[in-house]
Amino acid sequence: MAEDTNTYLVAALYKFVALPNFEDLQAPIRAVCDDNDVKGTLLLATEGINGTIAGPEAGMRAVLGYLNAIPEFEGLVHKESWASEAPFPRMKVRLKKEIVTMGVPGIDPNKIVGTYVKPAEWNDLISDPNVVVVDTRNDYEVAIGTFKGAVDPQTKSFREFPKWAEDHEEELRKPKKVAMFCTGGIRCEKSTAYMKEQGYEEVFHLEGGILKYLEEMPEDESLWEGECFVFDDRVSVGHGLKPGPYDMCHACRRPISDEDKASDHYMKGVSCPHCYDETSAERKARFAERQKQIALAKERGELHLGVQAPPRDKAPVEQQIEGE
Repeated sequence: MAEDTNTYLVAALYKFVALPNFEDLQAPIRAVCDDNDVKGTLLLATEGINGTIAGPEAGMRAVLGYLNAIPEFEGLVHKESWASEAPFPRMKVRLKKEIVTMGVPGIDPNKIVGTYVKPAEWNDLISDPNVVVVDTRNDYEVAIGTFKGAVDPQTKSFREFPKWAEDHEEELRKPKKVAMFCTGGIRCEKSTAYMKEQGYEEVFHLEGGILKYLEEMPEDESLWEGECFVFDDRVSVGHGLKPGPYDMCHACRRPISDEDKASDHYMKGVSCPHCYDETSAERKARFAERQKQIALAKERGELHLGVQAPPRDKAPVEQQIEGE
């Protein structure tokens, strides 16, 4: 019998909106998610909401309906996909300074932002020789897929983007038009707002992000190359938002291929070719013990909720959301 791939509904969502009393929303949103067996991570800040959640369809519809009933979140747009296994082990509703961490005060996409471009119009835009196309995601995301001809800033966190843009101002201003994209759209909104604040006039971004493009664009017409990293246990998706071939290193949280897993530097839950030289023998021993406990818990039919190790310096909320 074919595997049921529609067991869990996954929703990626965000909205920039003024939330001066965002702390008051934390407890009730968490309660509604718990009551409906919905898990994942939602971030709340004075600038809005951001996150990815998953659960049974009925529970997800209830949670999404609840969020849309909050006046500030009216018209909240989300992107849906499906997973055969639960993508998240727990539910978190966290309070933050920013829902997408750029670290530049005063950047507000509600006041100024780039021009939205729908997926159907994106190919024409990025094929224009007078447009420089910038991937605003982090290096480990870009490594498994991006748009043909896109510039890779090679950033390890979104905080590095303003400095990268400053260092490459001459080449960014030369073609007059700048087109940006990211996974779901949130980093694009903030990065284009930043660019507009810096005086760039013609700045565009992909509405709905890569996920919307992969959902709507026929594969034979697509300019996307590779897979799109996603912030849950599916690791990557391709056209039609079908889960891709990548696994995840649970030591560094980077995507890994079958080739990576064949490496002498790969040990499940302990290391992979990308992080083998980044961790000490002591940390590897701790990871090995954690992996042992996970395996024992699985044998008992239990879910092990041990803390996942961070990639490099810090994990973006255990890689469960886009935006860091």
